[in-house]
Amino acid sequence: MTIQHRHLGRGLEVSALGLGTMGMTMAYGPADEERSIATIHHAHDLGVTLFDTAELYNGADPGSNERLLGAAIRPFRDEVVVATKFGYDVDADQSAGAVLDSGPDRIRTVVENSLRYLGTDRIDVLYQHRVDPDVPIEDVAGAVGELVDAGKVLHFGLSEAGTDIIRRAHAVQPVTVLQSEYSMFERGIEAVLPVIRDLGIGFVAYSPLGRGFLTEAVKPAHQYPADDMRRWDPRWQPGNFERNADAVERLAEVATEAGLSLPQFALAWLLGQGDDIVPIFGTRSPQRVDENVVAATARIAPELIDRVREILPEGAYGSRYADGHLPEWETAS
Repeated sequence: MTIQHRHLGRGLEVSALGLGTMGMTMAYGPADEERSIATIHHAHDLGVTLFDTAELYNGADPGSNERLLGAAIRPFRDEVVVATKFGYDVDADQSAGAVLDSGPDRIRTVVENSLRYLGTDRIDVLYQHRVDPDVPIEDVAGAVGELVDAGKVLHFGLSEAGTDIIRRAHAVQPVTVLQSEYSMFERGIEAVLPVIRDLGIGFVAYSPLGRGFLTEAVKPAHQYPADDMRRWDPRWQPGNFERNADAVERLAEVATEAGLSLPQFALAWLLGQGDDIVPIFGTRSPQRVDENVVAATARIAPELIDRVREILPEGAYGSRYADGHLPEWETAS
């Protein structure tokens, strides 16, 4: 099949669905490099052109996620768009939580590392992973702008940023794309979409399958391995889990009416929220890629789309993060 392309911001064209690689090296159990590379190759064979990684996804092995992606795409590097991210001090003590660092020197260091790990001469999209309250966004945008001028970065992106940050960054260095969590389960970002559309900024939706909840293959938190993030995700905890599982059963019935699996329906629903939206799904399975890309050509009747908001008027039950941390756009006034 041929996946349609979409335009994000100014000058960035990608497939309507992208592949996120975080789960290939962290957060969802032990890594399987051979299978992950096979999944990336299969996604490319099916027409996926957007591949997403980050410095943070390397976990305890510096460069592991970016090296994996770089090795996988080497035979077709010029045919795909590679997105990576800066914004954390991965060398700091993480015992009290991740440490933010978007200082200009740190940005330059991360980019040089990412170029080396990916085995490439440019980063197609460079995101600030999270807003750093200790570094003015103007300084961040300026540092990225210098890298754009040097040809090491092609497009500037923000992740989980609010409207004020977006406007201020965009005034210094044009922002091509905003990436944030968005799905039938998580819809808070809809308050930000009108602003980025007014500015001509595209949107990439991560966790479009509700971190795996919208797959019909979920189980309670205690049944996941200790290194799986769903072990402590609030939406998997007793009370929230049962209510979310009930909603998923009802959503699966709607998906069946649409002639789709629940994951296909969830992705198609997102694609239907605007032609400037590109979901990136995460999987290590070539078979899941086969299933998910069907969503790129699916069409859902309006009355079925309305049913989603009837079942989940405000999204999933439970907060996004166990520690109460909220991204910048949810805390900004």
